[in-house]
Amino acid sequence: MKIKKIIKPVLISALMGVASTNVLAQDVVDICPNAESRAAIHGILEGLLKDAQAQSNGGFGFHMWATIVNRDGVVCAVASSGDERGDQWPGSRVISAQKANTANAFSLPRFALSTANLHQATQNGGSLFGLQFSNPVNTAVAYLGPSSAYGSASDPLVGEKVGGVNVFGGGLGLYDSGGSLLGAVGVSGDSSCADHNIAWRIRNAAGLDYVPAGPSPDGNDQLIYNDPETGVSSTGFGHPDCGNGEPVVTATLPPTSSTNSGDSGAAATE
Repeated sequence: MKIKKIIKPVLISALMGVASTNVLAQDVVDICPNAESRAAIHGILEGLLKDAQAQSNGGFGFHMWATIVNRDGVVCAVASSGDERGDQWPGSRVISAQKANTANAFSLPRFALSTANLHQATQNGGSLFGLQFSNPVNTAVAYLGPSSAYGSASDPLVGEKVGGVNVFGGGLGLYDSGGSLLGAVGVSGDSSCADHNIAWRIRNAAGLDYVPAGPSPDGNDQLIYNDPETGVSSTGFGHPDCGNGEPVVTATLPPTSSTNSGDSGAAATE
C-alpha cells in the first residue's frame, strides 16, 4: 500500500533523528523529547492505524485506539482510527496506553515479550500470577481532560507516564534496525487477538520490527495460540483464540525483520 511506502521511511527518520542508536549503547534513546517530535509521531501513527484497521484482522472490525510510549514509558502519541472519539470504545484509549506501557516494561534489548505472551503465565496458578496488578494505571493522568482532545496531537496523556499492566494481545516493543529498543506501541478497541494483528501491522509498516528474540517458536514475540485440546501452550506463553477468525490472519502476518533471518510472523499453536 502506498501509505506504507510513504510512512515507513518518514517514521524511521522521525524517531532516529532525535539520537543515534546502537545495540551496545547504554543510554536510553528518547524518541519524543519535544512537542515537534510528538506531533510528528502522532500524525504518522494515525495514518498507520487507519491503514491497519482497514485491513482484514479477524475480530469485529471496530475502530481502534493506538498509543506509542518511549523507553521510559512516557506517552509520545495517542491516535484513533475513527473520525470521532466516540467511534471507538472510550475505555480502550487508556487500555492502548496500558498495553504500550506493558510491552515496553517487560521487553528487553535482546528479548521481546508482547502483551499476548504474558497471558498464560499471569492466570491463577501461573508463574507470573499477580503481574497484572502491579504497576497500576495512574488514574490522575489517565482521565485528564478535556475529552475533546482525546486522540489528537494534544491528547492529555502525551508527555505523561500512564503506567498499567495488560496481559492480553495488542502491545508490542519497537526495535530499530540497529537493535535498539525504542519503546512500544499499544492497540485496543476490538478482540484482543485482532488488536495484536493490528499492532503487528503498524510495527511492520513503521519498520520497527527488528525483534532480536522472543518466546514464540519463530523466535519473536508473535501471539502463540493455546492448544485447543489442552487450553494452554507448552511454551508457557500462550493466549486464547478469540473466536472470530483471528488465527487465520495472524498466520499470514509479515515476518519480523530480526537479525535471525529465519524468524517468521506466522502464529504458532503449541
